Amino acid sequence: MSEARGPAALPEAEIAEVLELVEAAAAADGVGPLSEHALLALRNGAPGLTVVSGGAIVAYAHLDPATGGESAAGEFVVHPSHRRRGHGRTLLRALLTAAGGSLRVWAHGDLAAAAKLAGSEGLDRVRVLFQMRRPGPGPLPDAAVAEGVRLRTFVPGEDEDAWLRVNARAFAHHPEQGAWTIDDLLQREREPWFDPSGFFLAEREGTLLGFHWTKVHPDGLGEVYVVGVDPDAQGLGLGRTLTLAGLRHLRDRGVPHVLLYVDESNAAAVRLYESLGFTRHAVDVMYGADTPR
Repeated sequence: MSEARGPAALPEAEIAEVLELVEAAAAADGVGPLSEHALLALRNGAPGLTVVSGGAIVAYAHLDPATGGESAAGEFVVHPSHRRRGHGRTLLRALLTAAGGSLRVWAHGDLAAAAKLAGSEGLDRVRVLFQMRRPGPGPLPDAAVAEGVRLRTFVPGEDEDAWLRVNARAFAHHPEQGAWTIDDLLQREREPWFDPSGFFLAEREGTLLGFHWTKVHPDGLGEVYVVGVDPDAQGLGLGRTLTLAGLRHLRDRGVPHVLLYVDESNAAAVRLYESLGFTRHAVDVMYGADTPR
């Protein structure tokens, strides 16, 4: 017999058990089943939903409640050894119930089983996120810096407020990123991978205009983590300038490949990244439902 539990905070032993489950799923599927956001929430004790069978956690879900007009969002994973037993459906229905209304669910890797389950529960494909990659070594084009603009790196303890302001403006239509708080930022500053020397800021007369935050993963892969430009600074070519600054930094770090995530619908950004040698590597899909269950 299996049962769904939560949302509830997990004790440390169960957090460790879920992290092992996540690793097993990633090894089986070739793609991580949870986003960085969900993993950080798990490690830091945020409430989660679980399915328990035989005394073991066989499935786990993270749920972000509805905020600011946006529906609740979730993602979940089932241990590879416990699939095709209805645990995914149990957890998805528990997410729908916990959301209490409309729900969006991420499926990382666009796996056929996830698409089949989503469709059977009345969830439609509502958003597509491309993972793109390019080789880390090799030449990069020159990028001019707009007149009066200077590039520098992030200073922890000094630049947080300005960065949060620009991040909110740059991603006003993407609340997953634009709604970050100081706690979200400081949480990442405490991560082992955080390196301010790879966090580039563009400013003019002391005013922050845009940024490119890079990341180097434990396996050595580089990432264009976040690129944002204040809407008032559009037209200065800062997106390309900042992206190239970060790519040069990652090249100098010796990363074998660089990855990034971009919405399929953001045609201008996709074109920019393609012009810099990025090609599509993987796809994540968001499914949505507006009917409470």
